[in-house]
Amino acid sequence: MGLLLLLTSTLLLSSFHSGTALNADLKITSVDLSVEPSDEVSRGTNVTLRCKGKVLTSRIDALIRVYTISKDDVVIYNKTTSSSEDFLYHLPEARVSNNGKYRCRMHMMGEEMDSQAVRLSVTGMSTPILQLSKAIVTEGEAVNATCLAPGETGSILFNFYDGSKDVDKMGPSSNPVMFRPKGVGDHVIRCSYSVFVMPDKFSSPQSNAVNLTVKELSVGPVLTISPQDNVYEGDALKITCSVNDSMKDYPDALLLLSQGDTLLNSGNTFVHANWIVQATGPKLNIVCRLYVRSAEKVAMKTVSVTELFSVPTLQMSPSEIFQGDSIRLTCTSRILSYDKLGGEPLIYRLESLTDNMTQANGIFVFKAKKIDFNYTCTVVAKGIKKKSNVLAINPKVPVSAPKISVHGSAILGKELNISCLSETGTPPITYTLWKNNKQDNTVVVQEFHKPAMFTVLVSEPEQLHEYFCRASNGNREPELSDKLRTAVIVPMTKAYLMVLPTSGDISEGHSVTLICSFTGTPPVTVGWYRESDSNSLNLTTTKINTTSYTFILSKKHSDKYYCKAQNRANFVESNRVELEVGMAKWKKLLISGTVILVVSSLVMMGCVLFIRSRRGRVQREPVSVWSSRKPETGSDDEISTASNDPEVEYTEVVHPRSEDPTRSPLRKGTDTVYSELQNSLQGATDHHDYGSAKYVDQNGDQQHGITQHNAEANNYSDLPIPVD
Repeated sequence: MGLLLLLTSTLLLSSFHSGTALNADLKITSVDLSVEPSDEVSRGTNVTLRCKGKVLTSRIDALIRVYTISKDDVVIYNKTTSSSEDFLYHLPEARVSNNGKYRCRMHMMGEEMDSQAVRLSVTGMSTPILQLSKAIVTEGEAVNATCLAPGETGSILFNFYDGSKDVDKMGPSSNPVMFRPKGVGDHVIRCSYSVFVMPDKFSSPQSNAVNLTVKELSVGPVLTISPQDNVYEGDALKITCSVNDSMKDYPDALLLLSQGDTLLNSGNTFVHANWIVQATGPKLNIVCRLYVRSAEKVAMKTVSVTELFSVPTLQMSPSEIFQGDSIRLTCTSRILSYDKLGGEPLIYRLESLTDNMTQANGIFVFKAKKIDFNYTCTVVAKGIKKKSNVLAINPKVPVSAPKISVHGSAILGKELNISCLSETGTPPITYTLWKNNKQDNTVVVQEFHKPAMFTVLVSEPEQLHEYFCRASNGNREPELSDKLRTAVIVPMTKAYLMVLPTSGDISEGHSVTLICSFTGTPPVTVGWYRESDSNSLNLTTTKINTTSYTFILSKKHSDKYYCKAQNRANFVESNRVELEVGMAKWKKLLISGTVILVVSSLVMMGCVLFIRSRRGRVQREPVSVWSSRKPETGSDDEISTASNDPEVEYTEVVHPRSEDPTRSPLRKGTDTVYSELQNSLQGATDHHDYGSAKYVDQNGDQQHGITQHNAEANNYSDLPIPVD
């Protein structure tokens, strides 16, 4: 076993390497398919399919070629050859069955290629030939018909015709066809055939005409009725149905005796029936039928019948009833033959699925049921029973008091739908809308539990309380609803925003309250917004016409604010209020302290530097210093007047004389420099940063404002330039 596997593997590897080597020396470059003499030919033409393949190879030995011909993608021929000549596939005496799309494939040593598809079209079909097994037949006798399609091939379906009527359709395996011509006389039989080349069908012309004669059967049915005159309902008729000849030649004969749709009796050669006449009309048709093979022979006689009484009629009163109402049904029948009845009364009987009632006068009174029900009336006399048509009774369900409501929301100034509905009641129901006892509109509803809808315009808040509706579905008193009770929503008309506090310090760290006032029906949803942000700062729902929102300020809260108020009808936006948030007080103090500290430090540094400079000069030469102040004012008035002027201090500075003889002559005495020091009566400058609130309308114009301004102090310091 192991040796066998080894040999198999060796052969496969050898074949693989050999094929690889061959493929390297061979290449199919093209495969062409052509049709000769043409791709469109008439029936009977000899057609040749030429397959030409081009191969590129370095081998000199003969190569094995495998050609495959396919028609409509189905392989119809294979050929293996070592010849390099074109491959020819012949279609002698082409037929329509050869129609289709052809393709050629060439296979060589692992290489293969397909040609392009070529369509062949063959026209023309042979005329079919019809043959019948008999030229004369008797009614019901079968005849064999054979239809020939000379020279045709493929899938064929034959059709047979009797005059212009189709007789049968059969394939070639069922040829010939047996059929029975219908009707006595001469018949013209023809045939045709169709060839199927999927998805197409090709039909031939009709064949030659063959005449077929059908003779009438020599036998027929015989019908006798006794009595046949002066027949009344309830009389007994003796009826016989037979044939007029011996049936020894027709063992499959059948006799049927009937009156209308009622089969009275059946048999082979003779049928008898004793029938009590029941008139369904002024005349009765009695029929005797004879069936031999497929032939039918009919004998019919008409009997005039006098009715004893008419077919009853059933009527209801009143014509419209409700569940539980008293109902009256009357069953009536006219007596037509008093003498024949002999004074026998008519018996009336009312019948239904659940109830049966009998009355001599045909009047039935009872309560209507809660469900639909059917009744029939039966009249009996002299053994004759007649039944009326079915009377369907459909008791109505009375309407209940309707309920009136608003469909959706009632908004002042807009149209709304008023719904009126009775929970029970058989349609159609007529709903009427009333306003202040005046009819406003009417709607008829044809479906169960479907409300009537009325459209009205709400012009006043109290207007809806004037509406009510009425429902009716028959001759009963209409039912009334209560008056409409619903709230009318007044749309939002305006909103106003104000800010608290209205004055004072609006600065960081302080709280501010936005108050939104509006008009409209609550509940109202209010949102506060900034112009720089579409998201709401806060949302709240209120049942009053004002609400507020408080928050702690920061510098980033400087913006324009507004509120939006919305109820179930609409929404409105308020005016804009601009908030300018000032700096926090502790920040102001910190900045002021820092400035004072820096200024003080600079002054002290200047004083220290100046004192150090003076000490150096005093060590070189004595210096006389004196100061002169402005004389004191003697009166209080002068003090009051002078208090607005700055105080001035005078300081004498004695400069030491230079001992350099080359310098110009010195001034005599002392050189005096006066420095005027001006002090502010108000002290240091007070820098404050206060916020403000400005009210603007929707366009951003300023309406009014409360602003805190900083008091500015004009302080000046003037030091004279030292004089040498």
